[in-house]
Amino acid sequence: MIVNLLALAAGLVVLVFAADHFVLGASRVAAVLDIPRVVVGAVVIGFGTSLPEMVVSIIAAGGGDRDLGVGNIVGSNVANVGLVLGVAALITRMSIKASTLRREIPLSLAGTALFAVLYFDGRVERWEGAVLVVALVAAVVFLIRAGLAEHEEEDGADVNKKIESLRTFGGLIGVVVGAQLVVIGATGTAEVWGVTGGFVGFSVVALGTSLPELVTTFVSARRGETELIIGNLFGSNLFNSLAVGGGMGLVGPGLIGDDRLTTLGIGLMLVVCASAFLLASIGRFVGHREGIVLISMYLVAMVVLGTGAANDDTESAPLEAVKHSGLEAVPYRASAASGLRLAEHQSGFML
Repeated sequence: MIVNLLALAAGLVVLVFAADHFVLGASRVAAVLDIPRVVVGAVVIGFGTSLPEMVVSIIAAGGGDRDLGVGNIVGSNVANVGLVLGVAALITRMSIKASTLRREIPLSLAGTALFAVLYFDGRVERWEGAVLVVALVAAVVFLIRAGLAEHEEEDGADVNKKIESLRTFGGLIGVVVGAQLVVIGATGTAEVWGVTGGFVGFSVVALGTSLPELVTTFVSARRGETELIIGNLFGSNLFNSLAVGGGMGLVGPGLIGDDRLTTLGIGLMLVVCASAFLLASIGRFVGHREGIVLISMYLVAMVVLGTGAANDDTESAPLEAVKHSGLEAVPYRASAASGLRLAEHQSGFML
């Protein structure tokens, strides 16, 4: 138990530290190369802030623990627009640009909805992962084209490209190592606590992988630099849904065992994200009252999904029949990853 918690805590610390240096190094290298600011914001920062979620979820899915990976995506999306945006709103009132309400937020909601539709049936196919990746490419191209008119030449004369390149590479390596520790610690903790990996992903892991957004947003709000907070948080949700969700589908397609996560969890995610958009649209600002509402919705989502999150091995999903080469149906337990792997081993097929 203690070893699992230490691995989880150490992994989250390494993730936050490494992701911060990855984003910082990549941004400085982009400035030296005179890459447009919109490209840095849409690609470098967007990808960088979602990198912890991406690596954790893909490693988990590749190892057969899709519940943890999906829980991380869903929980991170809820945390970004519920907890993080709510905390920022309590610190300072944030005005919202018309272009953000017209472009970034609706695009983020569309990406989140696409992820929800494809994952709602409790199973992810490789072609669905490809659809999400294609949608990501289209969204990035759209954002870049829409913002190229805002390009200003950056001054990178004082930046050492070699040092910043090493910082970027080292940050990426650190993210991978930290993510591996998180997956090991989270899965072990779920087994000891007797809860589903999906809930651990939704709560502990999602909060940990959202720490870069939380820390960055807190500092920006304290300094009064609120112009890009909402766009960046919704942008992170866009990358979580399309990049992380797509990567999971390509690397680890198969059954998602936690039915509550793919139905109730995804439903709560859509409600919180849509509510955040509606609150932001009213008056084109997010203030203290909106912040309290958003934080309350995050806490309610945690409680609702946490109720019944115990991993009951006696509860099994409907049986599937493998009708190939005369093989008989093999029962599996949706709530136990070990039962799923046993079914795969006995049938000879990867479910």
